[in-house]
Amino acid sequence: MKDGFICVAAGTPKIRVADCRYNAEQIFTMMREADKQGVRILALPELCLTGYTCGDLFLHDTLLNGAEEGLRTILEATKNLEVLTAVGLPVRNPWDGKLYNCAAVIQKGEILRLIPKTWIPNYGEFYEQRWFASGKDVDVLVDLAGERGVHMASNVILACETMPNLVVGVEICEDLWAPEPPSTALARAGATLILNLSASNEVVGKAAYRRQLVAGQSGRLCCGYVYADAGEGESTTDVVFTGHNMIAENGAMLAERRFAAGLTITEIDVDRLIYDRRRMNTFTPPASTPMESAHALGVGRAAFTLERTVTKLRRYVSPTPFIPENDADRANRCEEILTIAALGLKKRLEHTSARTAVVGLSGGLDSTLALLITVLAMGMLHRPASDVIAVTMPCFGTTDRTKNNAVLLARRMGATLQTVPIGDTVRSHFRDIGHSPEDRDVTYENAQARERTQVLMDVANQTGGLVIGTGDLSELALGWCTYNGDHMSMYAVNASIPKTLVRHLVDYVARDNLGKDEELTRVLEDILDTPVSPELLPAVQGEISQRTEDLVGPYELHDFFLYHIVRWGFGPRKVLRLAELAMGRTYSRDVILKWLHSFCRRFFSQQFKRSCMPDGPKVGSVALSPRGDWRMPSDAAARLWLEELDGLSSGE
Repeated sequence: MKDGFICVAAGTPKIRVADCRYNAEQIFTMMREADKQGVRILALPELCLTGYTCGDLFLHDTLLNGAEEGLRTILEATKNLEVLTAVGLPVRNPWDGKLYNCAAVIQKGEILRLIPKTWIPNYGEFYEQRWFASGKDVDVLVDLAGERGVHMASNVILACETMPNLVVGVEICEDLWAPEPPSTALARAGATLILNLSASNEVVGKAAYRRQLVAGQSGRLCCGYVYADAGEGESTTDVVFTGHNMIAENGAMLAERRFAAGLTITEIDVDRLIYDRRRMNTFTPPASTPMESAHALGVGRAAFTLERTVTKLRRYVSPTPFIPENDADRANRCEEILTIAALGLKKRLEHTSARTAVVGLSGGLDSTLALLITVLAMGMLHRPASDVIAVTMPCFGTTDRTKNNAVLLARRMGATLQTVPIGDTVRSHFRDIGHSPEDRDVTYENAQARERTQVLMDVANQTGGLVIGTGDLSELALGWCTYNGDHMSMYAVNASIPKTLVRHLVDYVARDNLGKDEELTRVLEDILDTPVSPELLPAVQGEISQRTEDLVGPYELHDFFLYHIVRWGFGPRKVLRLAELAMGRTYSRDVILKWLHSFCRRFFSQQFKRSCMPDGPKVGSVALSPRGDWRMPSDAAARLWLEELDGLSSGE
């Protein structure tokens, strides 16, 4: 439960059709196993206590009495278990004489609520209306399994008193397929976790459709969704059930299991869901408080408790959240990003009637990507690559390797190359301001960056063009750019692309080009192999002396921090926990803490640079434009974040 994580499971027990005693034993055995594995919320299949495929036996009191006795057995066997479990069974309503397909939500040997199925199918192989009535608007008290006055109602949410953001709603199978799933009202009333007790048979293609439904509903409702499907033991007279269990969170499939009985377990991050709901003004409850919202939607609200414990994390946390790990997905992502960025620049070039696009080319990754995007944009305009002016501006730290790569890259891309050495100009500037060239402080470095920007701006004026920015998202987050130097441009094509993704984009172009232009491939590969550096300090024996990651830290860590802090609003404690889970084998806790502290300090102190950053296209879910995704005062204090980090450093 710590950090907003709750361990959930979808379970498919092995059953025997109509053998309620056997099924009850399988169910409470599975509940005990779930409890041992730390599960706190468990969903089991629709009508699993009897079997979904009982047919006309559902109308027999013998079966219904057996189901009730089976539930009594489960309650007795699990009276010491904290796990909140939804069990499927048929329930008689003495007030109208009808039979309902219900989920019994149980915990510690008690029935907390009975929730009947709303949408009852009667098509294809599903003839449920033959036996069951719709639970829509049902709100009665029934005696069941030795408990008197059990509340049976169609729309109910259960709120955890010890974990306020955990609110559980339940729907049953066909409810998800309906035009108005009950889960929609449940989520608007406050439910962050939906359990679906299902019995969905298997036919070719249905699994993919079912997967889309579950993932899509979790995304629409910004919730966790646990789907438990009937499987082994159901009758195969006409159809087959495969136990297709799924757990999704906000559109992403976290865990999935098919063709096997057993438990599918992962963790749902309810705090993350609440953060996303908070920032989405389209997800609006009908009233200002949970109780008022529930009342307005006709949703009842009940309470339960869970012991406060630390949830062991078994869900996968990607060390590269901006980069798909599947080769095909990564290639598609790269192609999409290049196209989006180029389309953004294409529009700006059209709108300004720019005759040229001017790119400062250093031989590094960022300027390489900017050139690739700019040439692509020119192609979209059906203009020659020679309308792109690539300017190299060697100075004190420039190495032959980067200079030669810049020259070769410009030529292979067909850009117009200009070389403007700036060493003499910068020395003259040092004399003007009385700065010793031997004092290699921030003035020594930034004077070069600002002179390069001046050259680019003037070349753009000469040629009727726009200066294309090369700085990336990671540099903006850290403030690793010279104010009014490389910080400034007329359109910043890399502005929402993090450093780790820049590398993959250049690598994608190199691989996509294989066999087409071997010299271009070679230079791109050498650029990829070149250490990241601003090259503002003199080289040592011809080699780069200034390595960015030695100064500000590994970009893979900073991009991880950036994603989880900006996209999800996580605090330092939670980010540290996730970073250790994702990259603990590569970096020690102390190293992660060191650079997380640096990230938070720099992120706050350098906001003034982002407050006046140039226009640039957003390509992903994280961007720092002050006109769009990130609105933060330049003088916001980092104290709370740094104090939390200090506590983590001291072992609190």
